[in-house]
Amino acid sequence: MTKAHSPRASVLAIAAAIALAGASLPAASVRAQTQVLNVQDADIRVFIQDVAKSTGTTFIIDPRVKGTVTVASNGPLNRRELFEVFLATLRANNFVATPAGNGAYRIEPSENAARQPSTAGGQFATEVFRLRTIDAASAVDMLKPLIGPQGQVVANPRGGAIVVADYADNVRRIRALLAQVDQDRASVHTVTLTNSSAREIAQVINEIMAAPGADGKGGRGAVTVVAVESSNSVLLRGDSDAVQRLLPIITDLDRRAESSDDVRVVFLRHANAEQMLPVLQQLVGQSSTASAGTSARSLGATRSAGSAATASSASAAPAASSSPVAASAGGAQASVARYPGANALIISAPPETQRTLAEVIRQLDIRREQVLVEAIVVEVSDDAAKQLGVQFLLGGADGTVPFAATNYTNASPSLLPLVAAGAAGDPKDTDSDALVSLRDAAVSSLLTASGITSGIAGRSGDTLFGAIINAVKKDAASNLLSTPSIMTLDNEEARILVGQEVPITTGEVLGDSNSNPFRTIQRQNVGVQLEVKPQINAGGGITLFLRQEVSSVAGPVSVGSSELIINKREIETTALVDDGDIVVLGGLLDQQETVSVQRTPLLSDIPGLGALFRSTARERGKTNLMVFIRPRIIRSVTDARNVTAPRYDYMRNLPAMTTPDGDNSLDAVIRDYLRTAPPTAVAPAPVASGPIAAVPPAPVTTAPLTPR
Repeated sequence: MTKAHSPRASVLAIAAAIALAGASLPAASVRAQTQVLNVQDADIRVFIQDVAKSTGTTFIIDPRVKGTVTVASNGPLNRRELFEVFLATLRANNFVATPAGNGAYRIEPSENAARQPSTAGGQFATEVFRLRTIDAASAVDMLKPLIGPQGQVVANPRGGAIVVADYADNVRRIRALLAQVDQDRASVHTVTLTNSSAREIAQVINEIMAAPGADGKGGRGAVTVVAVESSNSVLLRGDSDAVQRLLPIITDLDRRAESSDDVRVVFLRHANAEQMLPVLQQLVGQSSTASAGTSARSLGATRSAGSAATASSASAAPAASSSPVAASAGGAQASVARYPGANALIISAPPETQRTLAEVIRQLDIRREQVLVEAIVVEVSDDAAKQLGVQFLLGGADGTVPFAATNYTNASPSLLPLVAAGAAGDPKDTDSDALVSLRDAAVSSLLTASGITSGIAGRSGDTLFGAIINAVKKDAASNLLSTPSIMTLDNEEARILVGQEVPITTGEVLGDSNSNPFRTIQRQNVGVQLEVKPQINAGGGITLFLRQEVSSVAGPVSVGSSELIINKREIETTALVDDGDIVVLGGLLDQQETVSVQRTPLLSDIPGLGALFRSTARERGKTNLMVFIRPRIIRSVTDARNVTAPRYDYMRNLPAMTTPDGDNSLDAVIRDYLRTAPPTAVAPAPVASGPIAAVPPAPVTTAPLTPR
């Protein structure tokens, strides 16, 4: 083997070897000619040209292809062998030959080969692998260490496939590896339990597998354990050896539960033991009530001597609650009692009955959703009144002058009481009751007058005369806006009242000559009241059993009376409202107009002068009343914080909450008294685009069944 001192010398060596081999062989052998490579530090571009001539292949050389190569063979190579050595030489120098069509190849750096179309043989290839059992992300993590620096592997999770781009021989190796790995060798086994709860057994097995050193989900013996509550069975799926190791454990746990004590204590986390007790009592049998002492003795009789302390505490529980119900369940008695001190239930029953009751408790003892009910009561009223009246009187003090007068009920003050009181003179201690009442009526008539009142009164000898002109115009407008709100649990009634207790007379007895007078009163709530009981439906709607009342004191019935007039607006209804929607529950659009004319016949018809013999009153009232409601479901702590934070900020930003030195009073109370931070809103979790998905239920937590 000789060393060429120039790139061209290597080319001459190759050509000479081809010529000598062709001269000594027949024509058939010339077509299968061979050559010996002996290239030392030759320019790679010249080397590619020589291989192109020797193999009859067209190569397109990328401008970035530069460098020198050294290749030596210990024997003659045919065209196929020469081409394979050529590809290996390119790979050794970080270059790759990519098919370009019509038998041509493109020579380029291997760093771009992963982005080029697929190749064949020992060249670069791109292939899609469809996965059957393993997920695409796990397959990518497994294959990344096996892919060369110039290759790529990409996962398509939705299609359950991966795309691999690498040298063709490495792609073949990956294909064989996936064929061995992408197989489902897991076995499925079902264990039906007799004494234990499937949920408890599944939880225990999962905790065992998650323990350090155990074959957990990340180990080679991964096993999936699922509780089938309908048949009280446990379903195991995983490696056959791992499943077989778990079967004896499950069988032993179920066997030990058969001989366990038949008294258990269940501590409730969310539900109320007093409310749940009647439900469980109905499940264990008919309502045959036993005495509290008998229940305590029956519970104590089922306990062993070594549990005397527990027996004494449990036997005292029924005495503080309703008596348990005993029934026949599988030939044995079953009874349920509650211990109110710890919000716990005591179950004395066979294992199968205990499992059934525990499952019922698990499904009922969940965190309940809440509902925030916000109401808006809007009332706008506009009242207007006009009055114009003329009254006159003429009479004699001793009856010698004929009496004539005009008096109208829609005009105030009234002329007759005023003239009579004036004619009576100054008050005296000897005045009769009738005269005192007459003076009181005159005073009341003056007090109830409004607007402008003018007139004349006098006495000439025995003749009394007087006249009153009264004119008034009254406009009144009011705007009532109240926004009561209240939060309550689902299916729980709640009530809020902001107002006063007003005394209302319900009875009165004066007795003979006022000897033993007394009066009975009843206090009535006046203000804004909201009573509601929400029921959350499966479809996201809320059924509201609601009563809304707004009341106020309008004043006394009359000047001389202590009885009160109370304005009341009340709605009591049942409505179905979607979560977060605002709907109108009811309202009133009222418009009233009253015109009253009182006059003296004939005289009131005289043009011009007729106005002195009539009294006109006009009243107009308009009332617009609407009640709006908006319920919102509070499912989580985040929802509660997002509801509380804006209302807290609204109150703290009021000017009255800020002290002269700039400190906020509400923040100071939260910080110094409650020793916590003010509530702040929590950003909601991102929601995927597309159709609105149902809100997942809150996680269910179950109190463990603790043996005595």
